[in-house]
Amino acid sequence: MADVRIDKFLWAIRAFKTRTDAAEACKGGKVKVGTVNAKPSRLVQPGDILNVRKGAVTFVYKVIQPTEQRIGAKLVPNFAENLTPEAELEKLRAPVETFFVTRDRGAGRPTKKDRREIEQIWDALEDL
Repeated sequence: MADVRIDKFLWAIRAFKTRTDAAEACKGGKVKVGTVNAKPSRLVQPGDILNVRKGAVTFVYKVIQPTEQRIGAKLVPNFAENLTPEAELEKLRAPVETFFVTRDRGAGRPTKKDRREIEQIWDALEDL
């Protein structure tokens, strides 16, 4: 089992949910063997160091034994060693910033209720 494609290997060790995701990451330049970008058809060998960028985190794996069959999570250490620095893993634990900004009542655009009240006042002023 020496000839294993890198996209199959990354899928097999559960770095990606699907092989398609792994292949697209390779095509997008997010997977490197050493310092060289890897194509999806690149063959992995024992001892290869794989750098996989997923979002803001760059995972580092060392190939122990190539496999193209998806394996259980408990068996992954037999096939790949996770060398990801602790600083990169801290990025996963960082709190997620929310996009919703709270505003004080009355600040910003009027609500639908506010708009109706404003229209009632304008209508009352027009009647005078």
